[in-house]
Amino acid sequence: MPRYRLDIEYDGRAYAGWQRQADLATVQGAVEKAILSATGETVTIRAAGRTDAGVHATGQVAHATLEREWDAFKLQGAVNAHLKLAAEAVAVLACEQVADTFDARFSATSRHYLYVILNRRAPAALMRGNVWHVPKVLNEAAMHEAAQRLLGKHDFTTFRSVQCQSDSPVKTLDRLDVTRDGDLIEVRASARSFLHNQVRSMVGSLKKVGEGAWSADDLEAALKAADRARCGQVAPPDGLYLTRVDY
Repeated sequence: MPRYRLDIEYDGRAYAGWQRQADLATVQGAVEKAILSATGETVTIRAAGRTDAGVHATGQVAHATLEREWDAFKLQGAVNAHLKLAAEAVAVLACEQVADTFDARFSATSRHYLYVILNRRAPAALMRGNVWHVPKVLNEAAMHEAAQRLLGKHDFTTFRSVQCQSDSPVKTLDRLDVTRDGDLIEVRASARSFLHNQVRSMVGSLKKVGEGAWSADDLEAALKAADRARCGQVAPPDGLYLTRVDY
């Protein structure tokens, strides 16, 4: 049975997250319906990461196993045509046939996220729903310096949702960079895998550093406490993007 890798982008504002849910619009549900319409086959697709409601993607990866073999280019076009017809905020950026051992989730070696903060007095107009608007001026250099305290292997319980289903709170964070481009502050995070809400929790805590409420030592102390109550505000989903998955 042929298996296909799908590289997908979507605007999370339109969906109750990635995972299919009864009576709710989801990204998985939209893509599976488009595949059914295009091929006549009912499939269950697996993604590299189950993004939450409101979270976006420019580089989500999923795989689908079909009964019939398709030309990958034609399959991409057919699925996109049905997504467009249904007015879905989803697009398949690339499609290729892969070995049946490929698994979008379990074959991944690294996941990369971007969080975007609009840091200006005026609220978002064009970017509303795609950034976190923070009107108070943030010190991105202090945020970046503090972020380096979180790199490496740690117990990230402080930055873990109480609904997280991971077997262990211990993760290895490979990258957490904070940069500014005009009014936009970008936080880039990379790891093999993340806990539920980990990136949004870290960004919310870094905001406290940026506004001067916390020092780098305070952030590190919160991490070492391994206590969810020590986490800063959890950043909203609006500014979070899954940008790339490595295999």
